Amino acid sequence: MIAKATLACSEEQPVIHHPVLKTTFSGLVHILSTPQAIVHQYRGIKYASIPARFRQPKLWSLYSPITDATHYGPICPQPNYDTYEVQMFGLNDSDDTLLPRQIFKHDEFECLNLNITCPAPSHTRTSEKIPVMLWIHGGGNRGSGSSWLFDGGALVQKSIQIGKPIILVTINFRLGLLGFAASPALRDDNRDVGEDGVGNYGLYDQRRAMEWVHKFIGGFGGDPNNITLFGESTGAMDILCHIHSTLNETAPMFQRAIVQSAAVGDIPTVHSVGWQLSKIMSSLRVHSVDDLRAVDAEVLQSANFTIRAIDDGVFLAKGWQGHLFPKAEPTEVVSSQPIHAAAAALSSCHLLGHDGLLNGIELDAFFPKRHRGSPHPFRVHSRSRSRTRHHEDTTPEPSNRTQLQPLLIGDCGAESQQWSLPASLWTAPGVVRRIRAVCQSLNKSAALLRAYDITTYTPDDELPDRILELINDARFAWPTECIAKAAKENRNGHNVWRYVFDQESPSRGVPHHGIDLLYLFDTVPLPCLVTSSPPESFSSVESPPLSGVSTPPTPDMCFGSDSSSEDGRASPDYGFGLETDDEWGAPIVDEYSYNRVRDAIQGRWISFAYGESPWKEDKVYVFGPEGEIGERSQSIFEGRRRVQVWKEALEPLGLHIVQKIGVELCNGPPVGSKCKFSS
Repeated sequence: MIAKATLACSEEQPVIHHPVLKTTFSGLVHILSTPQAIVHQYRGIKYASIPARFRQPKLWSLYSPITDATHYGPICPQPNYDTYEVQMFGLNDSDDTLLPRQIFKHDEFECLNLNITCPAPSHTRTSEKIPVMLWIHGGGNRGSGSSWLFDGGALVQKSIQIGKPIILVTINFRLGLLGFAASPALRDDNRDVGEDGVGNYGLYDQRRAMEWVHKFIGGFGGDPNNITLFGESTGAMDILCHIHSTLNETAPMFQRAIVQSAAVGDIPTVHSVGWQLSKIMSSLRVHSVDDLRAVDAEVLQSANFTIRAIDDGVFLAKGWQGHLFPKAEPTEVVSSQPIHAAAAALSSCHLLGHDGLLNGIELDAFFPKRHRGSPHPFRVHSRSRSRTRHHEDTTPEPSNRTQLQPLLIGDCGAESQQWSLPASLWTAPGVVRRIRAVCQSLNKSAALLRAYDITTYTPDDELPDRILELINDARFAWPTECIAKAAKENRNGHNVWRYVFDQESPSRGVPHHGIDLLYLFDTVPLPCLVTSSPPESFSSVESPPLSGVSTPPTPDMCFGSDSSSEDGRASPDYGFGLETDDEWGAPIVDEYSYNRVRDAIQGRWISFAYGESPWKEDKVYVFGPEGEIGERSQSIFEGRRRVQVWKEALEPLGLHIVQKIGVELCNGPPVGSKCKFSS
């Protein structure tokens, strides 16, 4: 299979006369277009301007009479690492037959542009406006909404085919220091020109993109009052910040949101970020805000700055912590020793980006194409009942808070595979010592180590597996569940839909971080898939397919484990092990299972954008493994994730400490300490 979204046909160039903006946009016919489903694309449209570095953007609405929208615009300057798709999907960027060669211009002040993919007017009714889906990409301090990975052609084409046409918008915004630098001095500098708050410039860029879409998407046939935000990793966390922002309280710009594998982390204060910025300024030998503005953008972006959103007292709404995360039950705290902020731990990270991607590290050696199941995918859970909780958040409820938008949220089964390298460097005694130091409690650290079967005597060949399981729960799986529960509480028990994505990657063989993007956008070149026909027997617990979505019923899968759930289904094995196995036990993604999961995720995301319920709220939707799809009960969800371990080992520690443990393990052993490969 070749990359599906690289070029567009040069024939029959579409144009849109926009009466509000007083311009004519000339675009492209997408290469995937067929007579039955014609897709148009408009690229590189400027949506905002940047008055100066570290200033909030201004909405853009001045265009020449003819606007060329056939080329992608510049992107934010960023480090020269391997691309997201190369790193996560194991693709070779030197193979021109597989990957499109995209070379974007880097321009700090012209990077605020967007791309619109929409059905041809012949596929929509003139009198009706269609839903809009706005994508916010992840990648931490790198990435682009113009990447072929996020091209909207396949998803828009699917929407036409099922009779629910949508418009898809992808955006570029400021990243790294250019997008999120903050300090007390910067705050004072912004105040001098009449801007409240500091940092979060990338979030303000995204907000301006929402405003542009809200004001002007009608000219492309979109409904300004039916906008769905969706994003992955750091982009998903950005969406959570927008949901809980002051601006969303006073002037909401979107109607619902989809959060995919959110890279949840502590949101630091201005002072803690300022401390990190001071270190960077010292290394660059600059001493003032004016000097910092004069530094070349490429030099500035090469600095190790891993912060994203900042709690500056302005952007986020009052009491946001209590709405984003569950309120802790009041009880005594065992240790009064202070715990350093996770931001401090992040600042010492030299290998990892904000969303945990290994910057510049080749991962092929640590991602087996076929995997042997972890010997401990779901262990016997700790029976420890020691539950010490933090003090309750007494922040008063905002009196003017508007109703929060409906939320669709989930995670992938093996998010932590991206940290296989640092996990393999730890020694068992080193892990035990580090966890005890972070927990500051022997009882709690003992419960945590017992739950994940880690001791000072854990064999070297088993330790990386167990560390990856802990990282997976600490960085993604448990925080996702915490956010989902808090969201349901804040929405009176409704308007929250939970999913788990456990479908394997065709190249990696595990449901790693970002694998849902392969199926959702359907743009990634795949290895040769085995042609397969649907199995003869089907499960009776499959939910009916969406209207207009041609998806066969779920086959009766066998997961090859003796740990079965109530309905006879077994817990999937995510294969955290680093060894490979080309014989039995290796999942095979054939053409049938790939198309089945692709159709399911595309259909449900489109249905949600139409304001429909994608599945029953009291159920969890599963994507995979081995092509399984459908609604499942809470008991099935508890078999898919280590829910009992979360309750007994993670909840007593609290989200802050658990995530600090996850970050520490992701960083690998401290510099200078003894590790497996040290001499």
